[in-house]
Amino acid sequence: MRCLIVDDNEPFLEIASASLARDGLQVIGTARTSAEALRQVERLRPDVVLVDVNLGGENGFELARQLVERFPELRVVLISTRDEDDYGSLLTASPAAGFVRKTHLSAEAVREVVSARDLSDPEGR
Repeated sequence: MRCLIVDDNEPFLEIASASLARDGLQVIGTARTSAEALRQVERLRPDVVLVDVNLGGENGFELARQLVERFPELRVVLISTRDEDDYGSLLTASPAAGFVRKTHLSAEAVREVVSARDLSDPEGR
């Protein structure tokens, strides 16, 4: 699975990239802003994009919406340091495949979210 990570925290990008790669996920790129993420997805065509909910002054939920709208085959997984319960209906309304807390981020967790979404909706909607 080819993965792009979007987060405004450079140290997190480095640590997450190395950790996910060790776990067997192919990290093909990173981005720090929504605009950069959209360019990278267009250029690199990842299978999944991990998007931080809080991108500094930008909104990860909005980026997830834009990504899925422009690239319907793409799987987006939202990530955050906060708990899933903290986002409630925002997660439910999001077109993202799911959510993983950053402290639980692993290749296995990403695969589980993507697989669960694909099984529940084989057409990816």
